[in-house]
Amino acid sequence: MVCGTTSNAGKSTITAGLCRHYARRGARVAPFKAQNMSNNSTVTPAGHEIARAQAWQAAAAGICPEVAMNPVLLKPMSTNLCQVVVMGRPLGTMTAAEYHRRKPELFGLVLEALADLRARYDVVILEGAGSPAEINLLDNDIVNLRLAHAADLPAVVVGDIDLGGVFASLFGTVAILPDDLRRHVKGFVINKFRGDPALLSGGTSGLYERAGVPTLGVVPWLDGPDTDSEDSFALSRPSHLDRVETDGADATRPPAGAQRLDPGDLLDSDDLLDVAVVHLPHIANFTDVDPLRLEPGVRLRWIDDARDVGQPDLLVIPGSKSTVADLSWLRRRRLDRAVERTRGTVLGICAGYQMLGRSIADPEGVESSDASTNGLGLLDAATDFGPEKVTRWCHGDLFGQRASGYQIHHGVVTAYAPPLVTLDDGGADGTVGTTPAGGAVWGTTLHGLLEADAARAAVLERVARMAGKHVVQAGSFSAARAERIDRLADALEAHLDLTMLDQIISEGRLS
Repeated sequence: MVCGTTSNAGKSTITAGLCRHYARRGARVAPFKAQNMSNNSTVTPAGHEIARAQAWQAAAAGICPEVAMNPVLLKPMSTNLCQVVVMGRPLGTMTAAEYHRRKPELFGLVLEALADLRARYDVVILEGAGSPAEINLLDNDIVNLRLAHAADLPAVVVGDIDLGGVFASLFGTVAILPDDLRRHVKGFVINKFRGDPALLSGGTSGLYERAGVPTLGVVPWLDGPDTDSEDSFALSRPSHLDRVETDGADATRPPAGAQRLDPGDLLDSDDLLDVAVVHLPHIANFTDVDPLRLEPGVRLRWIDDARDVGQPDLLVIPGSKSTVADLSWLRRRRLDRAVERTRGTVLGICAGYQMLGRSIADPEGVESSDASTNGLGLLDAATDFGPEKVTRWCHGDLFGQRASGYQIHHGVVTAYAPPLVTLDDGGADGTVGTTPAGGAVWGTTLHGLLEADAARAAVLERVARMAGKHVVQAGSFSAARAERIDRLADALEAHLDLTMLDQIISEGRLS
């Protein structure tokens, strides 16, 4: 099990890197996270909804994602409400108190899913959640060290040194644990270090003297191996153009297959495409725009205020877990007027598409207490929410190119205008329209639509043509993602004592 002293310590990243490392060595390896809280989700080939982080880790392991890798997914809808997805299907919308009352019955299901994976794979790398030392939650913990204890597994704890206080955080984590859980912690990993690791030797030895836990290594700050992240911490990640050189390394190098251009030249170029993405309060699947972040001819920026919109070449309204609430927020921020004034292209994805339509009806209160809400009216389409959740993959044609994407929605959109995507099954997805200022408006329910290189190129070509610009293509998104996973595994192999980790894994059960 890979635990962390805090959220965003690097658990997902370290887990993915270890999955790739052991896969390289010929082991059948699988990721597992018992309970994930994230609005970034995807659909497995079997049609189950799981967190994107576990799907990304499965890709690192070279296997297909499956629901057993993430049996419980919590999708926040408001401060105290979550949709609870169990084994890939919605169980219901619950408050925190209601969910905690259900955890004992879910723990058995989690153990069954873990046992299933352990029976089929040589190595299973479990990812914890938040911190394992939340003593107010230990009695009903189903994702951290109580799970390791029930499954008789060793654990390592990752600390983020970039936040400061890493030694105190690592020591405090094990010191506060009860004895039965503390004995499962077999190693520490210090993550995100900028500088000379030799400077930490006195700290790691002192930490061992005090905690009795060895440090397996110090992982340097890595510019580039972005993950399909779980939460909006990732929105502060530097974009491809914002990276700077560190420790003499070329941190600005483009992904595999990219034309190598100097970012400074791009920033001065009239051909640089300006892409603005609305940072909704309940944003979901913001990983939909990750392929754009890797384009050397694109500058991607996040906005949450009308004063910051300007006249982007492409304005994206992404998904949301609270469509009506975020539409109201959009209007309060006067972003609706900014959308109407857009002379470039507007793209709405899932909830963003629903907002751009004429109306949103939710008579059963599936997502909102408002039975009916007016949309922005820029697309001739209407949305009806229902209790049944659609989770499926779709394939079709986008601007003459092959495209694929997955649907995760309760809101069913009926379009009364030409479709954006023609589906292979004879159906259609999305619709097109215009803004009052003459800009193009596109809407789609398909997440991941921009990951297909040819389809993404077709989209950017049309955006650029409307803006009177030329687009530089970065190449293969899948190759870029694979390269980044490999770079991550390379870093772990260079900076962690994997022989010690092998021993921890091979010893397996503690009892």
